[in-house]
Amino acid sequence: MVPFSGRRVIAAIAAGTLVGTVALVGPATASPNNNTVKKLTKAVTVKGVIKHLDRFQAIADANDGTRASGTPGYDASADYVAKLLKKAGYQVTRQQFDFAFYEEFGSSFAQVAPNATDYAEGVDYELMDYSGDGVGQGQVVAVDLNLTPPRASTSGCEASDFATVDVVGKIALMQRGTCGFGDKVANAEAAGAVGAIVMNQGNGTPEANPDRYDLFAGTLGAPVGIPAVSVSYEAGAQFAATAGLVLRIEADTTSEVRSTENVFAQTRHGRTDNVVMAGAHLDSDPAGPGYNDNGTGSAALLEVALQMAKVKPANAVRFAWWGAEEAGLVGSQYYVDSLTEQQVGDIALYLNFDMIGSPNYVFGVYDGDDSAQQGAGPGPEGSAQIEQVFERFFASRKLPTMPSDFTGRSDYGAFIAVDIPAGGLFTGAEGIKTAEEAALFGGLAGEAYDPCYHQACDSLTPVADGADPVLYRALNKKYKLRGNVNVHALDVNSDAIAASVITFAYDTSAVNGVPGKAPGKGKGKGKGKGHGPKHGHPHGHSWR
Repeated sequence: MVPFSGRRVIAAIAAGTLVGTVALVGPATASPNNNTVKKLTKAVTVKGVIKHLDRFQAIADANDGTRASGTPGYDASADYVAKLLKKAGYQVTRQQFDFAFYEEFGSSFAQVAPNATDYAEGVDYELMDYSGDGVGQGQVVAVDLNLTPPRASTSGCEASDFATVDVVGKIALMQRGTCGFGDKVANAEAAGAVGAIVMNQGNGTPEANPDRYDLFAGTLGAPVGIPAVSVSYEAGAQFAATAGLVLRIEADTTSEVRSTENVFAQTRHGRTDNVVMAGAHLDSDPAGPGYNDNGTGSAALLEVALQMAKVKPANAVRFAWWGAEEAGLVGSQYYVDSLTEQQVGDIALYLNFDMIGSPNYVFGVYDGDDSAQQGAGPGPEGSAQIEQVFERFFASRKLPTMPSDFTGRSDYGAFIAVDIPAGGLFTGAEGIKTAEEAALFGGLAGEAYDPCYHQACDSLTPVADGADPVLYRALNKKYKLRGNVNVHALDVNSDAIAASVITFAYDTSAVNGVPGKAPGKGKGKGKGKGHGPKHGHPHGHSWR
């Protein structure tokens, strides 16, 4: 799952793969009779899911500790999934695409003159995603700043902004506003700058608009050739007012275009003008193996697919494992963008499963009807009915749920944006569990749902990989954990995935009005398509 903010490593170098050596775990118990909720949820066991989860961990172990897109660890993960699905009899396709790969190894930012001062990352500055590698030191030159309220700013947005200032061999200081950060920094680089600083805009008021004053994390969106950092409005204004200011930016990064892929498996039976899609991102954050994020969603979806491989559904089911989700939801967006209008119309609904085994979990169900009245509005028409299917499942187990907002942080965003009804499950990321949630789901209030989110300790051995041993001892007293995964949450959610997929495989009428059919009965006829409001899908980082 992409983060809201904060420094993000987008990919990592890895060496060696398991291609040709992975042990395939075949769907030995798959049956054509796994065609009801009761039968399929019985066939999908947490033991089966954990086999895949542990294989993902082994792949990461053999590939420098990561399964990030653009690395051999991801390629081996895709091979593992694709080979199992092909062996099970699915129509398997692999969609290649390029994406902007970025890895940060370290950085520093300092004032050289008039007074030597070292700045702290995360406190005084952030290295911008896709910053160039190297050292930029020089006099600071303000570029078209507007420090007078309301501080409307086009600073650095046009090449002409650099016509009246000399930034050659210097560091360009620019102000947030109007265009993307990447446009500003690219223009500064083209004008000869050796480094770039983007200060916050300072529009509105600090009390009402802190996001326009405080230090922020930003992405350039594509590789640039000079180091670039972001700072708060106050810091930028101080830099602009300091005569003879010389700063030094050091960045140790890799920023380049690489190739990765999505993996799809579609049933050979069922109507292809009313496709049920279910997806999970296969890539980990580069910092670790992604045992929970998103080994859990990927492993559970894989086991569900394998256990229903011989089922002949009324509607074709298309399973998807997305690449480059951690680089900004790239794989799912690329896929949706590649579809024709007719192909979009042929998708009945999309189900998303991202982080379904967080160690300090909640049972989150995407809020299709916006009943919580928080964040984004409701999903496209039909999303509320998807939410109801999940809620009925949890109610049948006498388990509580909570609505999870469509924040745009996962792969449903591209589908919602083209009016495809969406839903899914989420057990929490870096957010903090409340006392009310602990009363419902157990666990530890005041601690993150996943204390190892986007870290090396999101693994089978979290404490050995850097997790707080005291915290994980406390979590293990509350729950049964396997590494950084809550076994109970994974077990229940794997069944919830199975229940939802098999339900819609036979009947989407509640979502889009298309008549369904019971297993073994004649085909339903007719097709309807719900149309709801379009939604955007903001990524975790600011880009302008």
